[in-house]
Amino acid sequence: MQQKVAISNSLITNINSTKFPGLIIDSTLSWKDHVTELTPKLNKACYIIRTQTFLRSPGVLRMVYFSCFHFIISYSIIFWGNSAHSINIFKIQKRIIRIMTNSNRHDTCYLLFHQLRILPLPSQYIFSLLLFVATNKKLFSLNSQIHDINSCHNNNLHLPLTGLTLVQKGVAYSGCKIYNHLPSQIKNISNNVALFKSKLKKFLLWYVFYSVDEYYQQNYKDF
Repeated sequence: MQQKVAISNSLITNINSTKFPGLIIDSTLSWKDHVTELTPKLNKACYIIRTQTFLRSPGVLRMVYFSCFHFIISYSIIFWGNSAHSINIFKIQKRIIRIMTNSNRHDTCYLLFHQLRILPLPSQYIFSLLLFVATNKKLFSLNSQIHDINSCHNNNLHLPLTGLTLVQKGVAYSGCKIYNHLPSQIKNISNNVALFKSKLKKFLLWYVFYSVDEYYQQNYKDF
């Protein structure tokens, strides 16, 4: 049953989604409407790159990719990049990567991403989210600031206690969890944002993650 809310005897209209500059937020935070909005723009970028394939060098195509495609997907990706609907954007990205490398539609893109030094959408989500965390460390607390127990996890970010799925998919919770799983060599330099950004990019380009789950499953002791 839909609840009605009134302020000063005026009913507030219920809407399914709200559009902000470059971002559409729906009432369930599924990000379906946002992905739907991005899809035709990215298909257009795909077409532009396809028309340039036989006229441009790989280096120029990469520049076109970053100006036409990457610019769109990287905006606010920390909010929608791990949603169930983001797979539709990832499929378009892989199609573009195959076009840029003149590869078969059934060829795997793992090596192609590595070759072009372009992050797959899930890796770009991880990269952008961790940069947000490193740049806004004051918004987060260390485990050592919450309790006095001496452990190897003292320098990890304190993970908020919650059983709500929407909260766990949010920026604060996901940011802490993904940050804590980083190799210690990268976490230890997070106060130097420029160096952290460089090492993080190198790390993500090396592993080429296709999902956040894949990131959690990897052992990084030898990185």
